[in-house]
Amino acid sequence: MIAIDIGSNSLRAIRFDCEKMKKLDEFEAIVSTAEAIESGGTILPKTVSKIEKALEELLQRFGQEPVVAVATAAFRKAKNGPLVAEYLQDRFKIDIEIIDPEREGIYASVAAETMLESLGMHGDKFLLADIGGGSTELVLKHRDDYLIESFDFGIVTLSHRYGFDQSSLKNALAKELGRIKEFLYGAYELFSKPKRFVASGGTPTTVAALKLGMDYGGYDGEKVNGCSIFPKDIDEAFKKLASLGAKERAKLVGEGREEYILTGLLLLKGLMRAAGYDEIIACDYGVREGVAISECKKNQK
Repeated sequence: MIAIDIGSNSLRAIRFDCEKMKKLDEFEAIVSTAEAIESGGTILPKTVSKIEKALEELLQRFGQEPVVAVATAAFRKAKNGPLVAEYLQDRFKIDIEIIDPEREGIYASVAAETMLESLGMHGDKFLLADIGGGSTELVLKHRDDYLIESFDFGIVTLSHRYGFDQSSLKNALAKELGRIKEFLYGAYELFSKPKRFVASGGTPTTVAALKLGMDYGGYDGEKVNGCSIFPKDIDEAFKKLASLGAKERAKLVGEGREEYILTGLLLLKGLMRAAGYDEIIACDYGVREGVAISECKKNQK
């Protein structure tokens, strides 16, 4: 099967073998879906063209297999989100579901649990931060229970909402992170603080990749999975990327992400402080993996 996640900055897809529960191939393209959400509240025509190009490429590459596609925060927020989804459905003859934040958080959590267990770690309890372009989901998984809270900011929307000035962003983040602390205070009171803090999305995986000596062209998600990130790693990544021009930065983080990565690093470090951890486990698996795994298990029943 093919699982597609049309996110707020990137479109990510995998070809997945349900019998072996194994990823066969993967695809990613930067589509900048949330680029104009803060200013105009719509998905731009040029963005729709990017999504079309990405879907054409991945469907041609993966071949004729059942497709499950979801769209997340940018489609939820955009005035024309449902219309764009309907247009893409008609154009490519696939169903695209605009999922709510709770479903998004569960899919990301399923993916993180699978990653932890594949590395020999317990996946029954952890805190997850899924940092996207248009929203950030926090999930506290405790056995079969999930506490999920979605915050209406991601690395793209934060950048366009408050600008790219670091001091302005830090001041804005202090207010946003206050809401996160409130959620986590209640979550820890209910289920206690988990031992592990997992983070998925382009920002934590970029930090892990840089720590491991990878650039965007040589990125290996399986090696990134389970990589420990400490505050000094985020600081070193920020220092390195901030010193580069846009073109050089894009070589390391991917074209279309170079503009937002510094915002992402500030957010990641702020989340670490707010959650009370000095270590993050990077997770390359995300919503697309969660969709594939969940659909396969559902069809096997």
